[in-house]
Amino acid sequence: MQLIDDFFGYPIPQFIQNFILAGAAIIFGLILKFIILKSFKFFSRYWASFQIRSIIRHLNHPAGIFIPLLLLNISLGFMVLNPELRAQLTRLLEISLTISFSLILIRIIKVFEDHFYHKYDLNKEDNLKERKIRTQLQFIRKFVVSLIVLITIALVLLSFESMRKIGTGLLTGVGVGGIIIGFAAQKSLGNLLAGFQIAFTQPIRIDDVVIVEGEWGRVEEITLTYVVVNIWDQRRLILPITYFIEKPFQNWTRVSAQLLGTVFLYLDYTIPIPPLREELTRLLTTHPLWDKRVNVVQVTDNKEHTIEVRFLMSARNSSQAFDLRCDVREQMIDFIRTNYPESLPKTRIEYNGQPEAQKDTPFIP
Repeated sequence: MQLIDDFFGYPIPQFIQNFILAGAAIIFGLILKFIILKSFKFFSRYWASFQIRSIIRHLNHPAGIFIPLLLLNISLGFMVLNPELRAQLTRLLEISLTISFSLILIRIIKVFEDHFYHKYDLNKEDNLKERKIRTQLQFIRKFVVSLIVLITIALVLLSFESMRKIGTGLLTGVGVGGIIIGFAAQKSLGNLLAGFQIAFTQPIRIDDVVIVEGEWGRVEEITLTYVVVNIWDQRRLILPITYFIEKPFQNWTRVSAQLLGTVFLYLDYTIPIPPLREELTRLLTTHPLWDKRVNVVQVTDNKEHTIEVRFLMSARNSSQAFDLRCDVREQMIDFIRTNYPESLPKTRIEYNGQPEAQKDTPFIP
């Protein structure tokens, strides 16, 4: 359909008319995207909505590509083109629209993720529910994004006639091919199934405190194939996701973040225990990291020269428990050194006196 006949009485070549239509479609698409963007910014200014700001941040650029391409695809029906060129342009635009639409879907998933991250904030004392939801959400997001990418690639390849023929030929050997692929990808499939198991049974969650391979750290990221543990000294321990299904490990925040902390001191037999209990109570009642659950002093063992005194205390999470233990250990040592220095560990040698002739003989305690 020819929309433009002439300009100032002169006939306009057909290819120029096509360029005008294409340019008008793209410009109108950019204007439409600009109007939509300004509308969202206007509403976010009055509503102060976190979701609207997230939509603007994630969908601004993909929509700026998709809307002009969509209008350009519509304008193609008004252009006068030879069938071969029209088919090529149509295929190119369909591929571009498919890719940009898949990008929009991925960004929409990010918008939903932002919403749940905002709703379930990890910065709480007891964040068990938040860690559960975030672990499941992170795995589902990565799985769905991978699925969208695979479907997009498949749709792009199937838009070519040669790829369709190859696909039809491959279907005849799908049985044997499925067995071969199953053997070749059994490790990857095992990781994927382990990821599903971890996401929904949750032996670990995002921000869990774990002891793995003798290292203390927090679960920083759970992907489809591996888990990243942020070690206390800022190293990253990368473990295959099947590790947490096949091997034992410690999870300090599986049920609750609350934790008991212990301090062991090795002292002389002459140390009086009641003053230690009173001093620990005094320290804990004035300490902001103590959660007021556990306060115990016990003699848990005795050696040949010393006794083992255990100071047991509780805290809201593992980080606070570690800091509380360090403070208690430091102040209890100072208390004993100041008030009972004779009760610090010592080695005794008892001398009862010996005959004059034996004074040169070495004494063995």
